[in-house]
Amino acid sequence: MKKLRIGIIGAGGIAQSRHIPVLMKLSESASITAICDVNEDTAQLAAKKFGISSAFTDYKEVFNEKTDAVVICTPNKFHAEITAAALEAGLHVLCEKPMAMTEEECRKMIEARDRSGKVLAIAYHYRFMKEAQAAKKLISENEIGTPFAARARAMRRRKVPGWGVFTNKELQGGGSLIDYGCHLLDLSLWLLGNPAETEVSGTAYNTLSKMPDQVNLWGSFDHQSFEVDDHVTAYIKFANGASLLFETSWSANIERDDESLSLSGQYGGIDLFPFSLNQSKHGMLLNTRSEWLPGEDDYALSQARNFINSCLGSEEFMVKAEEAMQTTRIIDAIYSSSKRELY
Repeated sequence: MKKLRIGIIGAGGIAQSRHIPVLMKLSESASITAICDVNEDTAQLAAKKFGISSAFTDYKEVFNEKTDAVVICTPNKFHAEITAAALEAGLHVLCEKPMAMTEEECRKMIEARDRSGKVLAIAYHYRFMKEAQAAKKLISENEIGTPFAARARAMRRRKVPGWGVFTNKELQGGGSLIDYGCHLLDLSLWLLGNPAETEVSGTAYNTLSKMPDQVNLWGSFDHQSFEVDDHVTAYIKFANGASLLFETSWSANIERDDESLSLSGQYGGIDLFPFSLNQSKHGMLLNTRSEWLPGEDDYALSQARNFINSCLGSEEFMVKAEEAMQTTRIIDAIYSSSKRELY
């Protein structure tokens, strides 16, 4: 069986905690041939830690005859540039979420994909969760009818990432919405069938993270220079009449973290976390909870396998670039609705 030879671009936390370990578990179908980071020490240390033979500081050096595909784990600012360059060099690409900073950048990535004929995959790995797959199956089999309303919350209590560049607006483009909330936003859009959005209203806040004497469970940060959103609310309407009520936060004053997504259709509704099918049938109100769901517990592993197989031609990647571009477009519209002013 042919192995896919993969280079990693960006050797930070997401590469070392997720992408490299799962690719190593799939060694029968893929091998990591190179790693790159602008920080030479980071690249060299990661190469030594994971036994990767080549380490570079210039991503273009990864584009060689020993590489078939790349996984891009850089700050958001560089997603579009590196993705387009890799595709033009004849490589398949798995790019970390969000796809890019703007819709225009996403379009350039898609144009490069179309010219190259290579795979362009975006790492919205929540779609690979067992609950997400089960919900999609029930919707496709008309168990709830056409979903018309979705409610999504991606809420953390006092967990602003105090490492890396997560709070750097220039490099990331935003905070809790573009980093964390994007997962539940993308998942909601996919389960709704990615209908065209017609109206987006949102407000972005960073009041909590501007306060002194921070209690933060994920490291420390400078409250005086904090410049990105830590809490966002939004309401989105779609051309087919559906709507989405959405909220995300890094630092909410809530009892506990809350990841939740529910959908309502004519014949029933679905809650994803925990998974439940809620219906009115046979003159009864029925709530069906799952005892077991098929699929991988490690959804990052499912994502990596899907990417490898799509590059080798045996599968189609689940997250279409055009769908990921819609997520970016709505993120930008939420920020624009808030006029990029933080409250």
